Amino acid sequence: MSAHIVLLPGDGIGPEVMAVAKRIVDAAASLADLKIQCSTELIGGAAIDATGVPLPETSATACRQADAVLLGAVGGPQWHAQEIAKRPEGGLLQLRALLGTFANLRPVKPHAATIDASPLKPALLHNVDIMVVRELTGGIYFGDKTEGDTHAADVCEYTADEIARTVRVAGRLARQRDGKVTSVDKSNVLATSRLWRRVCNEVIADEFPDVTLEHLLVDAAAMHLLSRPAQFDVLVTENMFGDILTDEASMLAGSMGLLPSASLGEQRTEHGLVGLYEPIHGSAPDIAGQGIANPCGMIASVAMMFRYSFGAANLAASIESAIAAALNDGIATPDLGGTNTTAQMGEAIVSHLV
Repeated sequence: MSAHIVLLPGDGIGPEVMAVAKRIVDAAASLADLKIQCSTELIGGAAIDATGVPLPETSATACRQADAVLLGAVGGPQWHAQEIAKRPEGGLLQLRALLGTFANLRPVKPHAATIDASPLKPALLHNVDIMVVRELTGGIYFGDKTEGDTHAADVCEYTADEIARTVRVAGRLARQRDGKVTSVDKSNVLATSRLWRRVCNEVIADEFPDVTLEHLLVDAAAMHLLSRPAQFDVLVTENMFGDILTDEASMLAGSMGLLPSASLGEQRTEHGLVGLYEPIHGSAPDIAGQGIANPCGMIASVAMMFRYSFGAANLAASIESAIAAALNDGIATPDLGGTNTTAQMGEAIVSHLV
C-alpha cells in the first residue's frame, strides 16, 4: 500500500508533537512495509504570518488531494486581534468544511499507569471506555454571526440530514462495542436539540434496533461523566456540547495530552475514509518550545489514522500498545507528573513498536 499524508504542524506545541508523530509514522510504515509519502503545509497562525490567511490555497489543495491529514494544533494570543474568520481557528473550521469531516471521534480510555493523574477517585475509572461522536461541521460554530458594540448573535442551525448522518456513525460504532448510544442535547430549551432528539430516535429505531438508546440533557451528562463514567459506551452530541464535554472527559484519562481524535466524513480512497487526525489539546503557547509537551494524544491520533484511513487495524493496535507500554515503564511528561521530554516519550514508544 502507498499513501500520501499531509502534515500540518500549526502553532505552539504543534510542531513539537508533529515531529514525534512523523517519527511514529516512519517507524510504523517500515514495520508494515508501507510506502507513505508525507508533505508539510501551513495552517493557523503560522500560515497567517507567512501568507496573511489561516488556510492558504496551497495547503487546502494538498489536503484535498491527500489520503489523510495530521494536524498539530492552532492558535495563540498573538493572533487574537484578528477578525474571527482570519484567526488561526478559522483555518481549522475551513479545513473541516473542505474535507467534509462531519463526525469527530474522540475515544476516552484511561491507561492503568495514569489513573493517579486523574482528579477522580480511582474506583470511578475502572472499565471506563467511551467513544464520543461529536458533530463537527454544523451548529453554532458554523452559523451566521453578528457582532456590534452593544449586541452580538451566534445562530445555531441543524438540518435533519446533518443529525442523521452523525447518529449513524454512533450507531455503527455501538454495534462494534457494547451496543449502547447516549445522545446528549438540551431539548428542554433549544429547538435544535428537540430536532436532534427526534431524528436520533428515528435513526436508531429504524436502522439500529439492536442498539440501546438513552438521552441525557447536557448539564446532566456533564455530571454523569464524573459520577458514572464507566456506564457510557458511545456518546453522540452536537458540535459545541461535544467540544466542551470531551475536554471534561480528558480528566478521566488524567491529561488532555493523552487523547486523540479522528474527524471523518464520507469521502473514501482505495484504503479507507479520508480523515483529519489531531490530538484534542490546543497549542499550549505557555509551554511551546520547551520540549515538554505530551505527544501521546498526537501519536494515538496516528494510530486512528492507520485504523480508519488505511484499514490497518493491527498496526493501529500496535501503536496503542506501545503507548501503554511506555506509560507502564514510567515514562511520562510533566503533565502526568513525570520529567521526560517530548522526544524521550516518543522514542520510548517507538522502542515498544513491534
